[in-house]
Parts: sequence; C-alpha cells; structure tokens
Amino acid sequence: MPPTQPNPGQYALTNGDPLNGHCYLSGYISLLLRAEPYPTSRYGSQCMQPNNIMGIENICELAARLLFSAVEWARNIPFFPDLQITDQVSLLRLTWSELFVLNAAQCSMPLHVAPLLAAAGLHASPMSADRVVAFMDHIRIFQEQVEKLKALHVDSAEYSCLKAIVLFTSDACGLSDAAHIESLQEKSQCALEEYVRSQYPNQPSRFGKLLLRLPSLRTVSSSVIEQLFFVRLVGKTPIETLIRDMLLSGSSFNWPYMSIQCS
Repeated sequence: MPPTQPNPGQYALTNGDPLNGHCYLSGYISLLLRAEPYPTSRYGSQCMQPNNIMGIENICELAARLLFSAVEWARNIPFFPDLQITDQVSLLRLTWSELFVLNAAQCSMPLHVAPLLAAAGLHASPMSADRVVAFMDHIRIFQEQVEKLKALHVDSAEYSCLKAIVLFTSDACGLSDAAHIESLQEKSQCALEEYVRSQYPNQPSRFGKLLLRLPSLRTVSSSVIEQLFFVRLVGKTPIETLIRDMLLSGSSFNWPYMSIQCS
C-alpha cells in the first residue's frame, strides 16, 4: 500500500538541494527533509571539501553536530514525537550510530582524519597491541560504510527516508507498541520505493541497493564511534545519557565539558 501522507498535496524541494527543485516530493518525504536542523552547508564549509585538512577539534565539533542533528531531526519528523518518550529514547539509543554514519556520508565527512584521531586517543589511553589492531579494523569498517554510501550518490530525499527506516525499528527493547513502529518503518520504506521509482526510472536496482546498505550500518561499532569522536568532548559521560538529554532538552541542549552550542 502507498504510504499515507500526513500533509496532503505536493511540495517542491528547493533550497540548494542536489535535485535543484525540479522534483516534487510526497508530503511525507517533504516533512522528513524539513526536519533537518542544518542545511548541509551549516555542517561547516570544511566538511564539503574532502581534501581540506581539519584539525582534531574541528572534526570532533563536526561529529557533535552530526549527532545532535540526528536527534533534533528525529524530534521533528512526522509520528516520532507522538510516540511515548520511553520509546523515543529506546529507538535513538539503539540507532544513533547508524544515523551518525548516514549523516557522516551525507555531508562527506573527511574520514582520512580517523587514524589521526585514533592515534591521539591511543596516546591518551594506551591499549594492548591486539586491542589496537581490533580498534583500527573497526575504524576501517566505518570508513568503508561511509564510502559505499557516497559511491551510490544518495540524494537528500533518499537519505531522509533511509534514516527514517533505520529509526523506526521494532528491534528496540521494551517498546510499548512495536507493531505501530514497524508500520512507520514500512511507511518510510514505501515512500523511498515510490520516490526512487519515479526519480530514477533508469536505475531499476537502485531501491534494492539502497536498502542493502542498511544492515551493514550495524557492523559499525557504536563504542568505536564514541571513543573516536566523543571522548574528548564529554569524557566518561555515556553517549546514551547524552542522547536522552538531547531528546528532552531539544535545541537548548548544552554539551558538557565543551563550549560548542548546537542551536
């Protein structure tokens, strides 16, 4: 069945999107896109220039924005705010790292700095040799997942649908209405399929290729992302605690131990 649309009618996608405003989107996808707290340019101009050298502080600040963006986006998309707050927290705690990888790919995060971040982290908190090897292997997996998404040239509407498919998962523990959340995932998947079919008629396998990227996102270790990008910002504060605080405080959220403002 086609997804029901929370707002009737069609909306033109403009504001500098790669689609150049020539495509008309379903109301549901339009609302997913409008929920993005930052236009891509506001992630930082450095981010859009993959060959530009970013310092450790810059990349950590960018990572903070990507994480905040994922939570703030979820707070403003259709249906998510209507869920019980315990379900909202459970969904974001389970999927935050997958949403982070999608955001990193969407803004072309310069991943060549990842080994530098790892080296700095290892210097501050030494590991045994076998743990170092495992840690670097996880970094490679993270880099590969981002590069594979970038190779598909995913557009912003597709990214929004993919993030909704990831977020609305019935795999989270203790959900009050798993069947409803599963139906929202199906709605998001149907919206993506309809969009891809209409916008990329000469790429019949595109929808399948996009969906096949999603299970691989879970191969990226959330603890490695946390250690790589967030330990310098928040110390030993668990990322799950930060996510809950972001969700409850919204744009007024202040990062602990750092001066970055997310609003």
